[in-house]
Amino acid sequence: MFYRLMKMIVAPLLRIFFRPWMEGEENIPDEGPAILASNHLSFSDSFFLPALLKRRVTFIAKAEYFTTPGIKGRLTAAFFKGVGQLPVDRSGARGAGEAAIRSGIAVVERGEVFGVYPEGTRSPDGKLYRGKVGGLARVALATGAPVIPVAMIDTEKVQPPGQVIPNFGVRPGIRIGRPLDFSRYQGMENDRFILRSVTDEVMYEIMRLSGQEYVDIYATAAKRQLAEEKKAADADRKAQQKADAEQATEEKDAGA
Repeated sequence: MFYRLMKMIVAPLLRIFFRPWMEGEENIPDEGPAILASNHLSFSDSFFLPALLKRRVTFIAKAEYFTTPGIKGRLTAAFFKGVGQLPVDRSGARGAGEAAIRSGIAVVERGEVFGVYPEGTRSPDGKLYRGKVGGLARVALATGAPVIPVAMIDTEKVQPPGQVIPNFGVRPGIRIGRPLDFSRYQGMENDRFILRSVTDEVMYEIMRLSGQEYVDIYATAAKRQLAEEKKAADADRKAQQKADAEQATEEKDAGA
């Protein structure tokens, strides 16, 4: 019900205010199971992609979207539950991750479209990061469903990380690639080397479609690195400000 409501209300509004473009929608089958693997630039990805595609997409979403307290948290949780998103714990709790994978397999086995962000989190700087071995490859190999690479374009300009109000005047896009067939590996979902190979092949196609610079580390590690660099820069700035203030005080005392 909520999903149909979103398609009826949100999709037209997005088209009016942002005029998003889309290429390659014909690569998504009209029926039958499929897996969408997309880069993740902005929170708004979760609006543009489901709203613009003809078929319903059930995505894995981070568990924090379902558990954040406060009014904003409750509204966010209601939205993701309403559109049928599946929570996944990114903290390393294997049980929660396994549950999300089983749910993803169930979605595909029902003949529906399952979506996943292989990077596991939003890109902190617009670059494409290493895909995590997990939901994408394991669901693909367990089901034999085709994997369709998707590139979100310029959505980080619509809504940069941490920004609530979107920027109007930006025209984002969606570029959908041809399906990738990994049925030759079906039944090998417990082989970590095969899972890595499948994930890397998908990430290469996303990179080709998006034109993003690829960085061979996880986005979570990049976020930590950027946070540490910011913390160090802030400390240096404060130290410099303190030194400047002390110097100004000394010069004032000397001139007195």
